[in-house]
Amino acid sequence: MKGKMDEAPAPKRAKIVSEGTPKPIDNSTGNTMSGFKRDRQGNEKRFNNGPRPAPKPKVAVVRNAYTPMFEQLRDELDAHHDRRDRLGKVSRDVTGLSKKIIFALQRVRTINPDLPPQIQAEVDSRLAEISKLLAVMAPDVQGINRYRYSRSLMCLEELAEALTFAHYLKTQTLLKPGELSAFVEELTRQGAVVSEEKEKDKDEPMPDASNTPAPAAASGDREATGNDPKPAENEQQQHQSKLAPLIMSTTEDDYFYGVFDLSGEMMRFATTSTALTGKMAGAEDERTIVEDMHELGSFFEMLPTKAGDRKQWDKKLDVMRQSVRKVERLGYDRKIRGSERPQGWVPDLTVDQPGEDEE
Repeated sequence: MKGKMDEAPAPKRAKIVSEGTPKPIDNSTGNTMSGFKRDRQGNEKRFNNGPRPAPKPKVAVVRNAYTPMFEQLRDELDAHHDRRDRLGKVSRDVTGLSKKIIFALQRVRTINPDLPPQIQAEVDSRLAEISKLLAVMAPDVQGINRYRYSRSLMCLEELAEALTFAHYLKTQTLLKPGELSAFVEELTRQGAVVSEEKEKDKDEPMPDASNTPAPAAASGDREATGNDPKPAENEQQQHQSKLAPLIMSTTEDDYFYGVFDLSGEMMRFATTSTALTGKMAGAEDERTIVEDMHELGSFFEMLPTKAGDRKQWDKKLDVMRQSVRKVERLGYDRKIRGSERPQGWVPDLTVDQPGEDEE
């Protein structure tokens, strides 16, 4: 038998170096180096065994009549980006707390002026946290900044949805735009008061073990502090904030888009309450949630298309139409075939009604 022939190892390839290629030399030792040093453009650095070239002297920044203007623009842009980042971070926190309020309200089963104590306590605690965050946001959204950073204040739409949903569960009516703005302003004032009280507690000195009062400031110290302009400016700002605390209000866009999202929460509430209680939410003899949804959808259908972001408006309106159809179908099935359905039955609202035109 012929066995496998022993394969000889392949010889290692030797590096081919041309004789004319100069080898790099280390200037400090005079020995050859293993590779070339390259500059930013990729060219080889060679010094021909001489000293390294001296670094170029730094050129002084030339200032002219336009330099202060560009420095001011730079500072304004930095302040703009910092303000937008702060608003974005706080806005995410307000959005999360508003969603938690909505989740708590979805555990309600009937429309009643008094919410269950446990749910009411949870809603109040979330609103207290939101009031502090609104007070933090208020100084950055005064004047034209309220509309300049409107995209960073999307949390107000979520807050409007939570507040209108809570108002509906208590009164079975829609919260008005003026009432919503007044409620948000009151939350901002409450948050400002709480933050001021915390600052006062921090500024108060802690008593020592002997409970001895702190010594009074000397007259020279008082004169020195009185002549310093910075403490005077801080005291003036604090005095103005105490007289008229900065508030934060809602706009028409916040209200409309919040009510758009309210239709989805009303649809979920109608589905769960009907499945668990066996009847439609609301006054069964007078007015149910089906009529409320139908009327709400009719109002938005009659409104003219809002100028601005028309794509978002059309998208919200389309989602609202779907929610209205689902609640109408739920009411029809409950009224027509309610006796045939067992308690706890929930219809499949994801299936389109027969006869609908496919887009």
